[in-house]
Amino acid sequence: MGVEKQTIKSERLGESYYKIKHPSGLNILVWEMPEFSSVYALFGTKYGSINTKFKTKNDKDFIEVPEGIAHFLEHKLFENEDCDVFELYAKTGASGNAYTSFDQTAYLFSCTENYEESLKILLDFVQAPYFTQETVDKEQGIIGQEIRMCEDTPYRQVFFNLLRCLYVNHPVKIEIAGTVESIAKIDADLLYSCYNTFYNLNNMALAIAGNVKLDDVLAICDKHLKIKENPELVTAFPDEPKEVNKEMLVQKMPVGTPLFAIGYKSIPFDGKERVKKELEASILLNLICGSTSKLYKELYDEGLINSNFYTEVDSGDGFFASVFSGESKSPQEVFKRIKYEIDRIKQDGIDSDLFEIIKKAEYGKLISGLNSAEKCATLMFESDLLVGVDAFENIEALASITEKDIMDCIDILFDNKKTAISIVESNT
Repeated sequence: MGVEKQTIKSERLGESYYKIKHPSGLNILVWEMPEFSSVYALFGTKYGSINTKFKTKNDKDFIEVPEGIAHFLEHKLFENEDCDVFELYAKTGASGNAYTSFDQTAYLFSCTENYEESLKILLDFVQAPYFTQETVDKEQGIIGQEIRMCEDTPYRQVFFNLLRCLYVNHPVKIEIAGTVESIAKIDADLLYSCYNTFYNLNNMALAIAGNVKLDDVLAICDKHLKIKENPELVTAFPDEPKEVNKEMLVQKMPVGTPLFAIGYKSIPFDGKERVKKELEASILLNLICGSTSKLYKELYDEGLINSNFYTEVDSGDGFFASVFSGESKSPQEVFKRIKYEIDRIKQDGIDSDLFEIIKKAEYGKLISGLNSAEKCATLMFESDLLVGVDAFENIEALASITEKDIMDCIDILFDNKKTAISIVESNT
């Protein structure tokens, strides 16, 4: 079978990997690391919890499906008609797993030997769904328990409550596993329908890094990939206002110290602009209240935050949020001080020395990731599947970011009129 092969190179890093457009429609990404003893592979689809509305070229109108079905599918694919997939991996010595996020579902394995056999297992089981109503009914009980456990987890509740504050309509505010009520609507026919729509190789990617050889990977793919017609999939999301849904949500749970999550809602971004804005948001989070910032030290010394304080950027199709999270005896005071610090930076500018320190730290973090087959495979997979850029785009984008870029985007990414706080406090 003929393939279209590209060599993706970074002159800055002196690193490269291969990108192959397979005749089946699948993007195959291979990073040969002959000095490594391990191998890490991901095979997955651009299908996550937010993809509840879609259509193909064969549908007249958009179809809406129950929340949580992407996660449900992930669980069910590990079972086939003959045995459990983990039993097959046990024979090759590989460690297998999977995850579903807002916008992707990935199946993976890591190993130090027999990667060819493990790759065959990965490709075969993901392309061979087996659902019966009996097994679906059983899984509803299992996932229902998982959902109830999440509802009893304060750290998970404080995060999703924040998303419910920030977003009015976008499905990112819904738990990835859905609700007990939504998964009750799932049956075998619906699972097959969603599988056949989203698990088309034109909507998927395979990334493998470590002690592998391109020709060996392609030979296995040629034998095990099942070519299907491109359904020309289109996903849709409800209109989302720029404003937040509500400024605060407080939930009472059995916690010692109150938990908080403070979020800033921004317009979403695509492609290279998304990569750059994620990096700019990360730099700004650290400038405002990262561990090397003046505000962090003040809040820590005053006992308003502790070592569990952290920041993150969450972005995808139709959403972009910058988040501060942690524990505090007075979450609203932390919220007030963060808003004040953002206003101060907008007026006075950023600390040039601190900007350079943070930028170098971010760069070092990206570079150190290249010493891991897992991180390299994940970087290739997510960059290609979710953003449509090469794996070196974040390095190039970070190198280009200036103080002016940071000041130009702070109003967009950190608007104090588009912010909210979620608090979980003690119920005693």
